[in-house]
Amino acid sequence: MRTPEADLIVRGGRVVTAGHEQQADVAITGGRIVQLGGEISGRRELDARGLLVLPGGIDAHVHLVCAAMAAGSAAAGWPFWVDDFWTGSRAALAGGITTIGSMTGQLPGETMTDAIHRDMVGASAEAAVDWFLHPILPGTRAGTAAEAAALARDGHTSNKLFLTVPDFDIDTGELAQLVTAAGQAGAITLVHCEEAGLVTEAGQELIAAGRGAVRYFADARTVEAEVQAVGRAVDLSRTADVPVYIVHLSSAEALARCHAARSAGARVYVETRPLYLHLTKERFEEPDGAKYVGAPPLRTLVDREALWHGLAAGQIDTVCSDHAPWTLDQKLDPDLDVMTARQGVADLETLMPMLFSEGVLTGRISLTRFVQLTSANAARLFGLHPRKGTIAPGADADLVLWDPHARRVVDGATMQSRAGYSVYDGWQVTGWPVVVLRRGQVVLADGVIIAKPGDGQWLRREASDVPDITL
Repeated sequence: MRTPEADLIVRGGRVVTAGHEQQADVAITGGRIVQLGGEISGRRELDARGLLVLPGGIDAHVHLVCAAMAAGSAAAGWPFWVDDFWTGSRAALAGGITTIGSMTGQLPGETMTDAIHRDMVGASAEAAVDWFLHPILPGTRAGTAAEAAALARDGHTSNKLFLTVPDFDIDTGELAQLVTAAGQAGAITLVHCEEAGLVTEAGQELIAAGRGAVRYFADARTVEAEVQAVGRAVDLSRTADVPVYIVHLSSAEALARCHAARSAGARVYVETRPLYLHLTKERFEEPDGAKYVGAPPLRTLVDREALWHGLAAGQIDTVCSDHAPWTLDQKLDPDLDVMTARQGVADLETLMPMLFSEGVLTGRISLTRFVQLTSANAARLFGLHPRKGTIAPGADADLVLWDPHARRVVDGATMQSRAGYSVYDGWQVTGWPVVVLRRGQVVLADGVIIAKPGDGQWLRREASDVPDITL
């Protein structure tokens, strides 16, 4: 029987998935992959000869704001991140990312449900990538557990817990009840691991000692604060019998704690972010060192090398950007100190190219491991597999035609984020996307973004146990 003619054929590329590489054509119809390899005919073709064909990147950890959030924070007198769902989408597509997971926090007087509704409306109008939301847990107040469970049943099967929030600093058992309720409804809990009490105490001591300048930021948020919080997250997972996902892990000691817990059967998953793979705390000594501030802070060379080893060994599951962009003027505000420094950088556009250049091309990680870290594992962890994160019949045709030889010098002033700079400005990076398809539609070609605001889709996720992601 003759195979029906496809809408689009991606011809001649090297197809790379989480566990396999092959030279194959990809047939796309109706936004889905319908055939991989074999005899294929189609109405249109894309020439992928000499290119890698990768699954679209999934960055499950970003901080974007919709217009309503920006207006509300301005009215409340809060400075806020500068990328909305449209400019964040542009940055994502320019770097080969087709799906994002954004943190949704509450303005004063809002419930989690209010905040999710606000971002659902805003992202629907603005986003050009596919997207899902992580409601942020506000505390252990009455009703939070029931609300988190209800949101999970409505398709928001993940939530975010900040152990830096004083309300969570003393474990009264209510926190375990909260995580249990969300987990029983099918949600995975993302945990920011820094102990609030230790962070506050260290910051106050530095300021009292005359060492409150941002250059001492690494001393204000110690490895011990991260390790203790990781221990609490592991205990929560065991007590509640639910999965937890440690976000932006930064240190060798914290990674060792996670690895030991997982080896003993704990359902603990680990994310790191590009800052810790490419930079170390000496950057804070630079005159504009405040631009590197993120929490946890940059660590030592020993920590950096431990993270690279963890990526290769399977101890770290994902690399996500924690994209939380400010302008350089906002970051370098002289009135800020170790306790008020603005945390976060723009990293959506550079996440995949930097990891490819510094990881794959240097031999630190394999090409298939690169796909696991940037797409496949996140799809499995956040309930998107097999629709996302792979190149296989039935999956969304989210594809990146990647030129492994393309060289560019990073220049944040010309990139898509409104931050206007990059912490990697001046770095020569090899390996960039040439063409990006989102659900079979070309959304980036030769550096030009073709997508429009509102083209992205919300991804409803069903409640389910997080599977074993070892491949």
